[in-house]
Amino acid sequence: MAKWVYSFKEGNAGMRDLLGGKGANLAEMTNLGLPIPQGFTVTTEACTDYYDNGKQISEEVKAQIFTALAELEELQGKKFGDTENPLLVSVRSGARASMPGMMDTILNLGLTDISVEGFAKKTGNPRFAYDSYRRFIQMFSDVVMEVPKSLFERVLDEIKEAKDAHFDTDLTADDMKEVIARFKAIYRDKMGEDFPQDPKVQLMEAVKAVFRSWDNERAIVYRRMNDIPGDWGTAVNVQSMVFGNMGNTSGTGVAFTRNPSTGARGIYGEYLINAQGEDVVAGIRTPQPITRLEEDLPECYKQFIEIANKLEAHYRDMQDMEFTIEEGKLYFLQTRNGKRTAPAALQIACDLVDEGMITPEEAVLRIEAKSLDQLLHPTFEPDALKAGEVIGQALPASPGAAAGKVYFTAEDAKEAHEKGERVILVRLETSPEDIEGMHAAEGILTVRGGMTSHAAVVARGMGTACISGCGDIVVDEAAKVFSLGGRTYHEGDYISLDGSTGKIYDGDIATEDATISGNFGRIMDWADSFRVLKVRTNADTPEDASNALKLGAEGIGLCRTEHMFFDPDRIPKIRKMILSTTCEAREKALNELIPFQKGDFKGIYEVMQDNPVTIRFLDPPLHEFVPTEEKDFEDLARDMNLTVAEVKATCDSLHEFNPMMGHRGCRLSVTYPEIARMQTRAVMEAAIEVNEENGYHIVPEIMIPLVGDKKELKFVKEVVVETAEKVKAEKNSDIQYHIGTMIEIPRAALLANEIAEEAEFFSFGTNDLTQMTYGFSRDDAGKFLVDYYKSKIYEADPFAKLDQNGVGQLIKMAANKGHKTRPDIKLGICGEHGGDPSSIEFCHSIGLNYVSCSPFRVPIARLAAAQAALKFPQQDKV
Repeated sequence: MAKWVYSFKEGNAGMRDLLGGKGANLAEMTNLGLPIPQGFTVTTEACTDYYDNGKQISEEVKAQIFTALAELEELQGKKFGDTENPLLVSVRSGARASMPGMMDTILNLGLTDISVEGFAKKTGNPRFAYDSYRRFIQMFSDVVMEVPKSLFERVLDEIKEAKDAHFDTDLTADDMKEVIARFKAIYRDKMGEDFPQDPKVQLMEAVKAVFRSWDNERAIVYRRMNDIPGDWGTAVNVQSMVFGNMGNTSGTGVAFTRNPSTGARGIYGEYLINAQGEDVVAGIRTPQPITRLEEDLPECYKQFIEIANKLEAHYRDMQDMEFTIEEGKLYFLQTRNGKRTAPAALQIACDLVDEGMITPEEAVLRIEAKSLDQLLHPTFEPDALKAGEVIGQALPASPGAAAGKVYFTAEDAKEAHEKGERVILVRLETSPEDIEGMHAAEGILTVRGGMTSHAAVVARGMGTACISGCGDIVVDEAAKVFSLGGRTYHEGDYISLDGSTGKIYDGDIATEDATISGNFGRIMDWADSFRVLKVRTNADTPEDASNALKLGAEGIGLCRTEHMFFDPDRIPKIRKMILSTTCEAREKALNELIPFQKGDFKGIYEVMQDNPVTIRFLDPPLHEFVPTEEKDFEDLARDMNLTVAEVKATCDSLHEFNPMMGHRGCRLSVTYPEIARMQTRAVMEAAIEVNEENGYHIVPEIMIPLVGDKKELKFVKEVVVETAEKVKAEKNSDIQYHIGTMIEIPRAALLANEIAEEAEFFSFGTNDLTQMTYGFSRDDAGKFLVDYYKSKIYEADPFAKLDQNGVGQLIKMAANKGHKTRPDIKLGICGEHGGDPSSIEFCHSIGLNYVSCSPFRVPIARLAAAQAALKFPQQDKV
């Protein structure tokens, strides 16, 4: 028979997967001989079994729960549901990964109308007994039966007001009886039946509620954000009650062995005399700092400090502890490795190394890579944020906090920024021509688009806060107004965005700048010494490149050339090329662009020096460059000596029904080889000139996008080589250069062995590869993926976290096939997945050479690459 239930003395810290974090730690503390109220844990496997059985707890699991309960009764010398001396328990959830707020605790379970009388007699404290019962009714109703707790709080406030009582503690036993009667009436009204009087029914309903909470919306979203699999399940911890609300020698509190905000050494926490646990957390009364306990109960304080230090030494990490004092006796209810801010995590990790408790390798593994975002972007001032009003929530596309005035067009945003205003750009969706407005904005909010939409990708590159895909917004861009959360905002009104959580706030919330301490450099130095993968950046401008270098980038893995054409001086020239009807006319227009392109590349090469730079040739379809405003049509017609109608007709002819799979990438250079000639000349001349001017040894890397066939690549490559060799001859240069391709079409992955005959390197463009493999539009998928999460078809957004089973297998296959053909082929990834820790671990495991990501994600990638190397030390450098 399977074992579904373990008493605390049967487990240990190594059984986290089975007992959950809380259960494993309670077992470990029991083994250490610490004062732990005893109990038992219903395993995570029982949770999985509950879902496999159509959300029913099997008879076998029930039987083991009641056997464990009988053993607990014997241990405590009390009976569950007894009228004289009842055993009362708490019920808590506890998954293997900490999931804050998944399900609230239920205390005092086992009290009934009859047992509360015996409890009052046994304790000699009727007020305490009835207070415990009213708390239980409220918690059970709220947490298990989902009756809103506000209904109960309103009744309590009314009775306190009627009795002229300031705090709950001012109410008498008779007052509490009145509270209980009214609470039970609420339950009967909402549930259509009386409050359950059988403690075993109470217990099984509570266990089911814990299992149900594993799949509530809050838990599903948290799992998706933190890469926690849905099939892990949660454990249930049933623990005998100890009471902090028995008078002035009782109390309850929460404490950390180090400050969770700063990482400073020393006990940090608070407690309340004559209270139960939820009073501290709920903020019903103002708690005292933990140091006051030394004055109130000195013996308890001394014992508490000893145990706290013992736990930190045992777990070799900062501990978050809950404790209760019952009539002068101290009990620990749980301990866990404490949640902490990113600055605190770095401080604690460095301090623990200096104290000899952990190694640098362990320190690197302790830091959550994604949390480094907190260090690199502005955050809201904590007190200001608490007062903020959330008006909506969407996808957290680019981290950071931003507050400013709403503007609806890139031009208006730029103009307002130049006047010194802080700007939030609100758009239905962004396009490349919005780039100047995006650059001017503190934050960007879009109605459409996903985590890899244009807005998201560009915002991450610039380190600008961005929230995308907020379908709840009703926006009228022409009238410059939008409504959200029951409010209406006009141009110039203030809103605030938290790009790390996706929350949108009303008004102007104060922000504070990110700060990087010396600990950051120390952790990064350790990480760099352990990692195998190189880390490059996706950067299109010298400014982005410079930022990335400061953050530790070792090259550019993706330099997109299309953004360079949207400058007002350049867009007319690319439009002239598009409207030209002969090769000669197109070449003439393109030649006017060479000085601009060359200047761009020189700027990037000068910043990057000898670090590798991969330049992707023109990728988007030509219709993205054509005019949309009447004035632009007129200017272009005049410049080309055409009628406006002729210009519009040509522009309309470029329209495609599915441009993502249309005339773009290398297909443009097959039709118009002169585009590849112009870009090759600009790259080669820039590299040769920067080498000569600065004494560098730049080796250009030219990347031809969207290849699906070897012959396609060979055609464009021949154009590139012919032009490159011509430039070398003109400049009398012996410069080396490499030509490779982006693998972003499934066919290219399947035929990678053939494509490698022509390509010296592969860069996996996982944004498009994911689109093509799934058949999803990355800009539209956000509209329906939420239904896939709810239905448990997918657990994660495939555009944010690499789909290792599908897309990952294509990458792995292409890498292996490429190596067989060309053993020295360089392999990298340049999609947005290059900054996602779990995707980086996958890239390390299949032997890629580098990942490339947005500049502000470079430290995350460096740390994640080190963690991957430490977890899989057998992986050697390719």
